[in-house]
Amino acid sequence: MTERFDARLLLLITLAMLAFASNSVLGRLALGSEAIDPGSYTLIRLASGALMLWMIVRFNRRSSSGAAESRPRQWLSGVMLVVYALCFSFAYVSLHTGTGALILFGMVQLTMVGWGVAKGERPSPVQWVGSALAIAGLCYLVSPGVTAPPLKGAVLMALSGVAWGVYSLRGKGVSSPIQASAENFLWALPLAVLVWLLTMSGWHASLNGVLLAVGSGALASGLGYVLWYRILPAITATTAATVQLSVPVIASVLGVLLVSEPVTMRLVVSSFTILGGIGLVIAARRGA
Repeated sequence: MTERFDARLLLLITLAMLAFASNSVLGRLALGSEAIDPGSYTLIRLASGALMLWMIVRFNRRSSSGAAESRPRQWLSGVMLVVYALCFSFAYVSLHTGTGALILFGMVQLTMVGWGVAKGERPSPVQWVGSALAIAGLCYLVSPGVTAPPLKGAVLMALSGVAWGVYSLRGKGVSSPIQASAENFLWALPLAVLVWLLTMSGWHASLNGVLLAVGSGALASGLGYVLWYRILPAITATTAATVQLSVPVIASVLGVLLVSEPVTMRLVVSSFTILGGIGLVIAARRGA
């Protein structure tokens, strides 16, 4: 697959990464402050995302008239979406914004690059070095130490990253991104309701928590995922995985500015290592 990183594609990628980073910030603001419980946050997030996407499909006849995806495909994508969203929510009860985002998108990279290689993609030596640097930064972040993140939260966020990686890979083949995203959210809702009912003993929600969940679902998720689905067919799995590693750095900066989170040397070194890896992969692609 030949990639052309023109100005338009780079702008779309930047907007999508900002949306993903906003998800981390909104999640941490709501869940870290216990303004809402993880099950309720996930359900409201997915429900508001589904409503936003339904409205877009409803008023976009061109998108809604496209060929529908097969039900098994959409069912599996919906499962991956709800696994990602649930693990994401429960992890952000204990993780800082940037730390959670680093673990999430580090696992996304491992999942997508591994799949791309398994399917025949052959990254160049420079890309291998870039990917290795990014993974090394992630390993350093979660290695044992005084400032290491809580193990339970780290494991949950790692599972969330694997699920998001699979979800992104499945999005590369869709013919109608808006309709596919809407169907994915609808498939995910019943599972989210089930988990919400199973965790009813922990229900609590303030108005602020609900509003943050709606913002995450309708804007950062609903609109952000549609944009990402539009980008995916134009880039390889390796590149898709690697550009998403810019999200933790964006999220870390927003976490410091908006959530007053501390900046640790571990986070700084990890972020620069990951960004350096991204730069190598993108530079190699542009020079190919």
